Amino acid sequence: MLRLNSLAVVVGDEKKAAKWYKEKLGFRVRDAFPHWHTVSAPGSDTKLHLCIDAPPESGNSGIAFTAKDCKREEAALRKKGVKITTPTTSEDWGTYFMFADPDGNEFWVVQD
Repeated sequence: MLRLNSLAVVVGDEKKAAKWYKEKLGFRVRDAFPHWHTVSAPGSDTKLHLCIDAPPESGNSGIAFTAKDCKREEAALRKKGVKITTPTTSEDWGTYFMFADPDGNEFWVVQD
């Protein structure tokens, strides 16, 4: 089952934005990578993915879900006829795959 994980927010400087969310809204900084940070409100597992410089690439909605097992979830969605745009991939920051809705909007699924 998919759960909402994060929503992308375009910012000019991810470090300054994360500091603002922490100091002004009391959010917790969840991840801090060179080109993006994530923050979340107290008691929430849903994160704001603070992306610098430009909106998401064409088609990329900037919305991510989580799943316990990406390979299993990808297989289940394929069986239902969902278009998988990026198969399950492992990176240093985690495992994910991407799928598209009928209008071409792409969504991330990140393994928790």
